[in-house]
Amino acid sequence: MVLHDQSLPIYELKEVVKSREAEGYGFRLRVPALRIFPGEKIALIGESGCGKSTLLDMLAFVLQPTSCDTFRFQVEKRPQDIAKAWKRHRLNRLADLRRRHLGYVMQTGGLLPYLTVRENMSLSRRVLGMKDDGTVDSLARELGLQRHLNKLPGELSTGERQRVAIGRALAHHPAIVIADEPTASVDPFAAEKIMSLFMEMVEARNITVIVASHAWRHIKRLGLRRLSHHTRRSGDGQMAETVVNG
Repeated sequence: MVLHDQSLPIYELKEVVKSREAEGYGFRLRVPALRIFPGEKIALIGESGCGKSTLLDMLAFVLQPTSCDTFRFQVEKRPQDIAKAWKRHRLNRLADLRRRHLGYVMQTGGLLPYLTVRENMSLSRRVLGMKDDGTVDSLARELGLQRHLNKLPGELSTGERQRVAIGRALAHHPAIVIADEPTASVDPFAAEKIMSLFMEMVEARNITVIVASHAWRHIKRLGLRRLSHHTRRSGDGQMAETVVNG
């Protein structure tokens, strides 16, 4: 993959809005301006319900904004107009960008229970038709998972499953890794160890990482740039809006 000029943003968003309504209550996430550059480590910190996952899903092209002025994505020479792709229902194009350039670490790992650790970690590579070049074995060594490669996820601890999820997200050499509360299901000591290892690995590979978390203390220690955001509610409590800038 040929990366574009490192001085140009990977993501550029202006006036991107996602609105939801259910049972008389509404929520709106608004992003007046957001730019994320190659190799940056970004943190979105906040409690459940503040819109963290909504923003991550839009950045991963799985959730269509309600409206947007600008939504550009660029990891190769030609910038991609994501707003236009959504408008023209080019879902295959969005799926292809996601498959080739993004890795995703979910809160619960999201591993397929009937595949071995090796097969789970190889999944993104197989989807892209990439050959076995030793990448999975190398990642397993870095993550301390060599002896678990032939096990099923159900045979692992929660922390080990999260490390497998990190390996799977990195295996196809993505430009960006998005992680949604990646250590929320493990104890604080294990969480710090896993996050430190995760950050070391993405930094060594110059991967842009975007992490949503409710725990600022150990995220701050790892040197992530925190996005500015605030949430306000209407007087009757029926509408909430979160505004994110960065």
